Amino acid sequence: MKKSYLLIAIAGFTFSCSQPAKEVEAEPVEEIQEQVEATVEMAAEGDSTHFGALINDEGAVSTDEFLAMMEGKDSLEIKLAAVATEVCQKKGCWMKVETAEGETMRIRFKDYGFFVPKDLAGKEVVFSGKAYKETVSVEDLKHYAEDGGESEEEIAAITEPETSITFMADGVLIR
Repeated sequence: MKKSYLLIAIAGFTFSCSQPAKEVEAEPVEEIQEQVEATVEMAAEGDSTHFGALINDEGAVSTDEFLAMMEGKDSLEIKLAAVATEVCQKKGCWMKVETAEGETMRIRFKDYGFFVPKDLAGKEVVFSGKAYKETVSVEDLKHYAEDGGESEEEIAAITEPETSITFMADGVLIR
């Protein structure tokens, strides 16, 4: 009797191990492979001017052209060229650029997938992705101010949410 239970257990184990694996949907392998190959090639050449998706400056518009294109829209896929004015001093997880109207626009990085150098302020950058209007909470504004190295007094003075244009970049190029 013990032998039959043992044989059933062994047969069950063997049968369960021989089941074909479930198929999992693959990501677009060609796209990922191209990106990896290009990144490896650039790294071999010592290129540290690209962050995130590989982009070039072809077709990039200035911030004044951008504001005209954004007029009456809630969002816009675009490539912009501007000068970085401020960068997160903790990780480089966001940067700001000045718009033609003298205001600043925060650029964050898609899926928190890459960071830029913390000493980027004053350098010309090109970035591609999606610009959109959003209301930034007081909590987020205080967090950004802290990351930007603002004083306790400046952080405490933030009491109202802010509506602004934010940019979610999938790639950044430093010129």
